[in-house]
Amino acid sequence: MKNVNLTILLLTALSLSFTSCKEEKKTENDELTHVDQKSEQDENFRPNFHFTPEKNWMNDPNGMFYLDGTYHLYFQYYPEDNVWGPMHWGHATSKDMITWEEQDIALYPDEKGYIFSGSAVVDHNNTSGFGKDGKTPVVAIFTYHEPEGEKKGEEDYQSQAIAYSLDKGQTWTKYEGNPVLPNPGMKDFRDPKVTWDDINKQWLMALATTEKTLFYSSQDLKNWKKLSEFGEGNGAHDGVWECPDFFPMQVEGSDETKWVLIQSLNPGGYNGGSGTQYFIGDFDGTTFTPEKNMQNLEEKHNYWIDFGRDNYAGVTWANIPEDDGRKLFIGWMSNWLYAQEVPTSTWRSAMTVARELKLIKENNEYLITSQPAKELQKYRGESLQKENIKVDKKTVLLDSSEVNLAKAEIHFSFSGLSDGEIEFVLSNSEGEKMRILYDHAASKFKMDRTEAGQVNFSDKFSGKNAVAPRITKSNSMNGVMILDKTSVELFLDNGKTVITEIFFPNQPWNEFSVKSESGFVVDSLEAFELNFNK
Repeated sequence: MKNVNLTILLLTALSLSFTSCKEEKKTENDELTHVDQKSEQDENFRPNFHFTPEKNWMNDPNGMFYLDGTYHLYFQYYPEDNVWGPMHWGHATSKDMITWEEQDIALYPDEKGYIFSGSAVVDHNNTSGFGKDGKTPVVAIFTYHEPEGEKKGEEDYQSQAIAYSLDKGQTWTKYEGNPVLPNPGMKDFRDPKVTWDDINKQWLMALATTEKTLFYSSQDLKNWKKLSEFGEGNGAHDGVWECPDFFPMQVEGSDETKWVLIQSLNPGGYNGGSGTQYFIGDFDGTTFTPEKNMQNLEEKHNYWIDFGRDNYAGVTWANIPEDDGRKLFIGWMSNWLYAQEVPTSTWRSAMTVARELKLIKENNEYLITSQPAKELQKYRGESLQKENIKVDKKTVLLDSSEVNLAKAEIHFSFSGLSDGEIEFVLSNSEGEKMRILYDHAASKFKMDRTEAGQVNFSDKFSGKNAVAPRITKSNSMNGVMILDKTSVELFLDNGKTVITEIFFPNQPWNEFSVKSESGFVVDSLEAFELNFNK
């Protein structure tokens, strides 16, 4: 009997052993299958032409400059995970700001701290003294963020440092005299944007602090003197000021020059979370004075580079040739409210399309306008044109048999607008919808992505619709819509109102339609499928 029991026990043990191995193997296969499926989904969500890192986490654009036919884009990067971590400067290059090639990491953290946001300049006159053997130095100015000091509750854990490159931005040497601008005892002392101020013959730095911008000057990029500060009582302040940019611009159609301060903040954007406001005024070489209508602004003012939820920390390229003369801008196409939770895991975040900024004066008011950089036009396929489309009930403007709505540029003009709501809809075969609504009586746009595919990863992503004011008051409207797999960028009324939103549909959009309560006419619609190899 004992032998029989022993045999039964042995057989039972073996059976359990084999079962256990089989279940473990199944679990491993399930996990591998899940990883493969997730990777496939991530690639389905990867944009066709907006820059994304090959893998892991990205946020702010940094250190952008143009040199010898190449545009350089550096960016906040964490190569070890898909969420924010010890910051590096990633690097990508392009011949046209549209198609990008990712390069080796440019700057790594060291004993002085993480490498936070900053800028880069081409030091043509070798004012820094870093140039050798006739090689022009490129100088990067960035923030050191010392994490241990932050943990201890210290306030001076951020300082400004520089590095230089003698091979056109491919490799960098950190300056042995860092930091070049120690912290004077201020929390949130970061994101230096440096430009050559040719009017006052000085290197000029705009630096962000919690609720104001500090201005510094230098002759050699190593020794800096504080000039002034700006911000108290001006603009939105429901968050930390970050990532400034400061430069002169000529007003379109005139000889007048004004100074523009671009100032991001988080939270406190127009629709909550991240946003980028701007101020226009005069600078005497020391002090920035905003226009009267931009002084003592309320939080919900109308001077925003982009009213959508997904354009943050944008800055302009340095060293654009004089014969070009454009102010070229790019931003991070996400929002800190949900950036670390979006439904991609192998990579996170994209940049906006490159844009040209212009300064206009209209009705005695200065405004910044944005349009897609003209370089995008060379990727256009054959033009599809439609005219005089009368809209009342649902009207299909475009479908996927006419143009691929996952990589499209659409130009439109409307007339006969009257009080009532217009609803534009991007939709797919699964019934998912991205809705863009315009209330003409209120002169307001609303972006509704509650049904635009995967939305449950964060209640802050779709829990509240974004809104945007229409700056122009008119019964006609024109616009440009740039569509990629997971984003829409709207440039309305010649770029006076700009709205950028991301989404994650489970299938590509296959229809773009419109309906109206009161009726109007689409005077013209021109669409281009954009040709890329992806």
